Amino acid sequence: MQNLITTSDFTNEEILSLFDDAKIFSDLQTRPILKGKLIVPLFFENSTRTRSSFEIAAKRLGADVVSLDVGTSSRSKGETIFDTVANICAMKPDLIVIRHSQRGLPQSLVEHVSCPIVNAGDGENAHPTQALLDLFTILEHFDSKVKGKKLAIVGDVKTSRVASSNASLLPRFGIEPIFVAPKHFQVADTKLRQYEFLSEIIDELDIVMSLRTQLERHSQIYYASLQEYAKDYCITKKCFGKRDILLLHPGPVNRNVDIDDEMLEDKRNKILKQVQNGVAVRMAILKKLLLQN
Repeated sequence: MQNLITTSDFTNEEILSLFDDAKIFSDLQTRPILKGKLIVPLFFENSTRTRSSFEIAAKRLGADVVSLDVGTSSRSKGETIFDTVANICAMKPDLIVIRHSQRGLPQSLVEHVSCPIVNAGDGENAHPTQALLDLFTILEHFDSKVKGKKLAIVGDVKTSRVASSNASLLPRFGIEPIFVAPKHFQVADTKLRQYEFLSEIIDELDIVMSLRTQLERHSQIYYASLQEYAKDYCITKKCFGKRDILLLHPGPVNRNVDIDDEMLEDKRNKILKQVQNGVAVRMAILKKLLLQN
């Protein structure tokens, strides 16, 4: 039985095969190939976008989805995460999608369930489906000619599971991730190139991925306001100039903090394409894990 806990769970060949399916599913039309399958999303952490993407993906493939309010109801009754998952598994779901603020939790559950698990985000550790949809979007944009491309991940890379998963996945396909962040948000033990300001590296770049500002994840206050952070890290048209750079963001976007209004209307912005691709890639993932031999 195969799971998706980190992007390393899939080989490059498996990922490219997955993307072949995602191309077919990219019209987001209903194909009931998972009719009779039951998928249970367990979101212990809020996420409108990722949760809805998984649910739409499942329903487009004809699967039944039972969404449970485990984030509040189970915890308020004193139930542990392991007891919650054990009770869900006793009801025989075919696949569980889980998001939790605790790093490593999805991996710790693998031996305790009898169905595939998909990690929809665990703390600051990993968000594999986001990295896969990001890669799919990049490959699609560059017609698969991505070897030697350079991508800057801009913002709070230290606490970002999106940054972590992309930093692990993209080099496997010849793309160089580069971190751009304030010094207090930089990663101490990374082998990647790091810069404090995007202007230091902008002329080398093919892709910029802006991150949502997550000041709430820090115990220490570094900025008096988001606007103070935005002075140096908001992506603007002045910053990009006329350069042919692909702009991505995992969402949700803090307008005029992560990216300004003008760049959100710019043709180089492919954020909504990422959203569309996210459903298609998650459809392909569900198909792969539920129809595995």
